[in-house]
Amino acid sequence: MILLDTHIWIWFADESNQLTRHHRQIIEHHRADGLGVSAISCWEVAKLVEYNRLKLACSIEEWMDLAISLPDVQLIELTPQIAIASTKLPGNFHRDPADQIIVATAQVYNLELMTIDEKILKYDYVRKI
Repeated sequence: MILLDTHIWIWFADESNQLTRHHRQIIEHHRADGLGVSAISCWEVAKLVEYNRLKLACSIEEWMDLAISLPDVQLIELTPQIAIASTKLPGNFHRDPADQIIVATAQVYNLELMTIDEKILKYDYVRKI
């Protein structure tokens, strides 16, 4: 399984052109093993919609139902272990709590994380794809 960062998941669910060909190929390669999405990504999407930073073609409720039920997408719950790990990330990681939880999720489950987030891409303590 690989873990999709929030924007990757949004673009995948919306079949957006913002998802690069390279990312599409990686997703297709890993689909059979599962495409993980952190529960915090659901919150992030809802907040982006609330702040008008993301426009969806349908209501947030409809979009969420569809995006979570896509074939091979597996929602990964926020566990106490992940919550604690997010507060103990090694090195110098930025203070965005959603990013901390996503990185901790990848670490706890030993997953590769697909992201375009420069801050995460520069972070040495998470496996990136």
